[in-house]
Amino acid sequence: MPATIINGKAFAATVRGQVAEHVTQLKADHGITPGLAVVLVGEDPASQVYVRSKGKQTIEVGMKSVEHKLDADTSEDDLLAVIDQLNTDPKIHGILVQLPLPKHLDEDLVINSIAPAKDVDGFHISNVGLLGTGQKSMVPCTPLGCLMMLRDHHGSLSGMDAVVIGRSNIVGKPMAQLLLGDSCTVTIAHSRTKDLPDVVRRADIVVAAVGRPEMVPGDWIKPGATVIDVGINRLDAPEKGEGKTRLVGDVDYDSCAAVAGAITPVPGGVGPMTIACLLANTVTACCRANGLPEPTGLTA
Repeated sequence: MPATIINGKAFAATVRGQVAEHVTQLKADHGITPGLAVVLVGEDPASQVYVRSKGKQTIEVGMKSVEHKLDADTSEDDLLAVIDQLNTDPKIHGILVQLPLPKHLDEDLVINSIAPAKDVDGFHISNVGLLGTGQKSMVPCTPLGCLMMLRDHHGSLSGMDAVVIGRSNIVGKPMAQLLLGDSCTVTIAHSRTKDLPDVVRRADIVVAAVGRPEMVPGDWIKPGATVIDVGINRLDAPEKGEGKTRLVGDVDYDSCAAVAGAITPVPGGVGPMTIACLLANTVTACCRANGLPEPTGLTA
């Protein structure tokens, strides 16, 4: 049996629909419009694409979208002043500073200057600590999207053996915490893990977030396991023409799909869920700020 394809693009559309419904209800019942502010420093092409997409989708679900585009040579003090203004603006419920920042800016300092309750990326040290201790927090968007897809596919994750390949602060570590919160038995593995293939082979759930193209082959996968591929890597694709590239994940899709029970494709898997969860986090932050019940099914 070929693996079931977990369609992240379709699932993200469902999440955005749920967000739009909550936004409509907040407006009708309470006269509140959730607001998301995105701060972009410099002119990194990929960042500009992401920011445009975030702004477009924010407006499509009925939320207020604010963009602050700053020059690449913006000083740290000036950037912090913008964030401080957004922290105190009652119409802004979520703040996102697009990464990476120019090298002269301290990313940790900038992220930790965002009010934790408005940190819809979930990167603030307070949210990291709250998540790690099982308390209510803002949850990083990509791991949250992975968790949503796993819950949708499996229902309960309780008792399942999960291996997260990758130990980044943005995906690997919070992903492990979320799986622990759903009562999985969790191993964090990485490129230096001894006997990595054997570690991965015992897993019912494999989340690959190591940043190495097609690193995980099919013979590492336990038959019937669920594979969530977070990787987005570009490889040369001369068959498409000179200078062309193709997107691949951190797993070798064809060989893994032949063994797994379910798998996310790249593209069209985890990627679309990240912005959908950013919108979900903004609605959650808005509800918390106004003492209202949180939207069901849109957070951990």
